[in-house]
Amino acid sequence: MTQNESALRLDSTQIEKHRTYLLRYATLQLRDAGAAEDAVQDTLIAALEGLDRFGGNSSLKTWLTGILKHKIIDHHRRQRLRQAQPITVEPVAGGGSSADTALIVNQALAALDDLARDVFLMREMAGLSYAEIAEACKLTPDAVRSRIHRARLELRNYLQQPITAARARPLRAGLR
Repeated sequence: MTQNESALRLDSTQIEKHRTYLLRYATLQLRDAGAAEDAVQDTLIAALEGLDRFGGNSSLKTWLTGILKHKIIDHHRRQRLRQAQPITVEPVAGGGSSADTALIVNQALAALDDLARDVFLMREMAGLSYAEIAEACKLTPDAVRSRIHRARLELRNYLQQPITAARARPLRAGLR
């Protein structure tokens, strides 16, 4: 077996092992399970077709994330999902459920610009290193650190009002 055949077999099985992570990342980005599955499928197909272009200079996960990121950008361009107006967060009456929290957090993430959201999710959800994110986004590691810091500040500011409102509500009837 040649080195290329060995690499192809190893990488095709490794590529499939990253499907769960890729699907989670795409779902967070697209907020549509069907579109996320399509983007992941397109990513895996592109990765398998372009396996000879994977030079091993980065981890397989970083390479796949870079491909997926471009598939997501292509999806946004095609669907024109981004609107210029800011999203407003309204506290949900009687809220406090995890669904309410997820909705508010997703709205906050959607308010970030594309690159800020990408680097933030790559770091916080995918656990990629600054170097891996830098390579996938074609940035320097210092630029990645800066963008993640600014994204955290923006998210904190965006989420401050809903968190304050939630803290003001009683936990159970009769406690206050």
